[in-house]
Amino acid sequence: MKRIFVFLLVLFVILDAQGQRKKVGLVLSGGGAKGVAHIGVLKVLEEAGIPIDYIAGTSMGSLVGALYAIGYDAHAMDSLVRRQDWMFLLSDKVYRYNLPFSEKEETEKYLVSVPIKNNREIKIPSGFISGQNVYNLFSDLTIGYHDSLDFKKLPIPFACVASNLVDGKVMYANEGEWACKGSVTSWGVMHLPWAQLDWDNEIDVDRIVLYDRVSELEHLAGGTLHFSDGSKVSVTAIPNDGSPKEVCFPSKKIKWVRFEATDGAGKNIGLSEIEVFRTRGENTEYVEWVDPYIETTRGRWFYCTPAARPFGMVAAHAFTRNKNQGGGGYNYNFNEVLGFSQVNEWMVSGPNIMPVSGGVNPTQGMDGWKSEFKHESEIIQPGYHRLFLDRYKTWVEYTATDRVTFYRLNYTSDKNAKLLVDIGSVLGNCSMDKGALLRISDKRIVGEFMTTERFWGGPDSLKLCFVLDCSVPIKKIDGWSEKGINPDVEAISGNNAGMVLDFGELEGSEVLFKIALSYTTVDNAIENLNTELPHWDFEKIRKDTRDIWNEMFGRIAVEGGSQAQHIKFYTDLWHALLGRHKITDVNGYYPDYTAGPYVNKRTAAPMKIRRVPMDKTGRPTFNMYGFDGLWLTQWNLNILWGLAWPEVLDDLSACLIQYADNGGLLPRGACSGGYSFIMTGCPATNMLVSTYMKDLMKKTKPSHAYEAIKRNHAPGGMMSYESADDLKFYVKKGYCPGNAGKTLEWAFQDWGLSRMALRMGKKSDAALYEKRSRAWTPLFNKNIGLILPKKENGEWLHTDPLNGQGWVEANAWQATWSVSHDLPKLVELMGGGDAFCEKLNYAFKQARPTDFVHAYSGGYVSYANQPGCSNAHLFTYGGQPWLTQYWVRQVKEHAYGGITPDKGYGGHDEDEGQMGAVSALMSLGLFSVTGTEYDSPYYDITSPIFDKITIKLNKDYYSGDEFVINVHNNSADNCYIQKAELNGTDWIYAQLDHVDFAKGGTLNLWLGNMPNKSWGKLKYLGFKTNK
Repeated sequence: MKRIFVFLLVLFVILDAQGQRKKVGLVLSGGGAKGVAHIGVLKVLEEAGIPIDYIAGTSMGSLVGALYAIGYDAHAMDSLVRRQDWMFLLSDKVYRYNLPFSEKEETEKYLVSVPIKNNREIKIPSGFISGQNVYNLFSDLTIGYHDSLDFKKLPIPFACVASNLVDGKVMYANEGEWACKGSVTSWGVMHLPWAQLDWDNEIDVDRIVLYDRVSELEHLAGGTLHFSDGSKVSVTAIPNDGSPKEVCFPSKKIKWVRFEATDGAGKNIGLSEIEVFRTRGENTEYVEWVDPYIETTRGRWFYCTPAARPFGMVAAHAFTRNKNQGGGGYNYNFNEVLGFSQVNEWMVSGPNIMPVSGGVNPTQGMDGWKSEFKHESEIIQPGYHRLFLDRYKTWVEYTATDRVTFYRLNYTSDKNAKLLVDIGSVLGNCSMDKGALLRISDKRIVGEFMTTERFWGGPDSLKLCFVLDCSVPIKKIDGWSEKGINPDVEAISGNNAGMVLDFGELEGSEVLFKIALSYTTVDNAIENLNTELPHWDFEKIRKDTRDIWNEMFGRIAVEGGSQAQHIKFYTDLWHALLGRHKITDVNGYYPDYTAGPYVNKRTAAPMKIRRVPMDKTGRPTFNMYGFDGLWLTQWNLNILWGLAWPEVLDDLSACLIQYADNGGLLPRGACSGGYSFIMTGCPATNMLVSTYMKDLMKKTKPSHAYEAIKRNHAPGGMMSYESADDLKFYVKKGYCPGNAGKTLEWAFQDWGLSRMALRMGKKSDAALYEKRSRAWTPLFNKNIGLILPKKENGEWLHTDPLNGQGWVEANAWQATWSVSHDLPKLVELMGGGDAFCEKLNYAFKQARPTDFVHAYSGGYVSYANQPGCSNAHLFTYGGQPWLTQYWVRQVKEHAYGGITPDKGYGGHDEDEGQMGAVSALMSLGLFSVTGTEYDSPYYDITSPIFDKITIKLNKDYYSGDEFVINVHNNSADNCYIQKAELNGTDWIYAQLDHVDFAKGGTLNLWLGNMPNKSWGKLKYLGFKTNK
């Protein structure tokens, strides 16, 4: 526990180590001149023969206690007190003969002086006296102890106040500050303060942030941090306006830290706050390992949304760059907040709010209301974000439930506190239009608007509704729209509409507000609010959300590895669990925009409000979601979610089938109740089959899911939505004309459907779809040894394997290997396992100089996008698993090892957790080339980067408690598996059955720096036995 010393008059006793005599501690309170009464208490204790072993005090009590601690007895202090001129001591006056000549005349003009603020308002002093004369007396009485730094080593151990140093009030002028009552001699020497923070137990720290007092008249410019381990760190150039000064250093294990001022200007120098940050370590909570800054300079609009729960409807962020991709949304490089958006689903955003103060013209838009902020005072983690808006001198904190964002504002200036509510701007990749806002009471407004002009098709207009409640009364509302500013309004509407909520002067006051969202109606938004957040306890919601994230992250606990690897791993999990947002209200209602007709993949169909089935307790049996494309999730999310969060696969599977029931099609990427038609094929098949084959499909009937998939693999279904004729050609000739990428995607999806059909006993269907899945071979070019696109007439579209034409965000070098279900055939066509591995190895060597990252369709291997993210695991299927072990480690380190704002996922598109999931699976040493869709679902085994991995199994889906992977002799050089044991028995396979995982158990791996070429046989898809 961090503490500073603030005490009342208390006498307490402590047994010594032997329990022989009770030790006595005395705590003295303040009280100005009345505080000298403590001397009488000391007299009584002395006369009673009661020794004082410890003494502490605050204000006047600290002066009495300090003198007693250094050797003054009660009678000596009594004599001192009786000799003092207390009227002078407490007046803060200076004897006239000590004043400079220029001040002697001025002092006689006024009976009393009162400080004046910059805006000429009278400022009442915060205390009765400043204490200058008391300080001078005390300084004289303690000569010989001025340089003593350890109060515990005085004749009697002593502790005194350093109040307001860690009170959480930061950058408030003359409030919540710690300052010395200093003096400056005529020759310029200052009395400089120090303060110390203590903890009950040793802690590891590596960062301290200091805030000077806000006043520019008193400036603590520099000092020294002393630590209990004997080390010290110099601090220079502390800003003079209260801005943060960040001090970073190698981790130290300490019990206390002392800051000593060494330079400053003005009499009453001090600090507004000291913030001490722990080093990440064994006792660090999972949320503390996440670094939301990673690759924010290159992410998409919705990439960094801290105020959210896993898969929550709301996912709020402070956005600093208003663009969709390539560093949109929260971008670390840009230090101006443009606003705070509540919903940041992949094609839907808003409403936007902005805390402001003073005069702001909202018709100027974001350029007119934006504010700078500093990362040094920022705290950002899953579920919570804090920053300071420099322009408005306002602290903003926000957290969230599933459907409600919760803000806590502290306006530190004395200007009118206001809140802009913007429902008419362009946010990311959509516009807010046709908005309306209405004041319901002095603390509530409601609103709704349409989101339009989005990329990638889907509904032309999609509605968002909300309710905003404030903890303080709204004194005035001004509205604005495309027609200008409307003062004193109760309602406003338009295509560029908004409101300015004016709370009046709230200097130093706290304002809370809650925004509940709904995709259906305002009434449902209110019900979401009443159900999830009926109170105003910000810290409770912050803690609840933090606990939820800790529980989700804690399902996979890792040990060993570097600090950077821990940071990256839990950041990977955060992204994998953050996206794919709920659109269902707490009462089960959700929007349906699936009706056509569609023109250029867009529909103007109005919203239908539907309701998911409810359970016996009145809760939805599953949720509906909006989500980015599921394209190629068979190599990332479908695997990762199934390990530790199988309920996510189950819930999403029920959602996918409900979409198909509503509109006939299985979505590729769902636009909040509608279709988007992003990417190609029918990727929902992969998720549904994976869920079913692992026996996780509980919320929807598998037979019903099968029929929906089968319908979407026929002409007119989602598989070939763009061209039914292309699918007919594929069925007849084995490939999609002009597109090899679609061919291989369709083939894998057909293969997955065949596995589901076979498991269900539908043998004729199984044979049909398996035949379709294996008809891709006409696209194999024997001369080049890779798959290439063909025209409808059978001619090659081109023969350049690095040309992306005829592929989907890929080329022949990257995507030939994606025929995952039929790898034995590909190995055969390439001339056998050695030739297969040699060709693939060549591709990885070519890609190494660029860290295995290329732009779409570029390069030999690219882990910046989905098409090639299974490639490193394929050497096992050519009989050389040691190359899989080597290249997986290389890709993990170079493509996914970065933990800076510009690196981490290849820099193109993290895709709502897909690249994060690939990175996480590489860290765990588990994968599945076949997407866990095989007849017996299995995982590919490679070398983890951690020494121990514990995966907690969800008992609603799995019979076991946990699955543990122990890695022996692990290091950066030791990447090759020497041997393995599963539950104490030798394991010779490079594959692990899902059924063994589900029962729980232990996998032991021993690593070395040289390949063991005899380990890692294929249990499934062996090329020698499946010709």
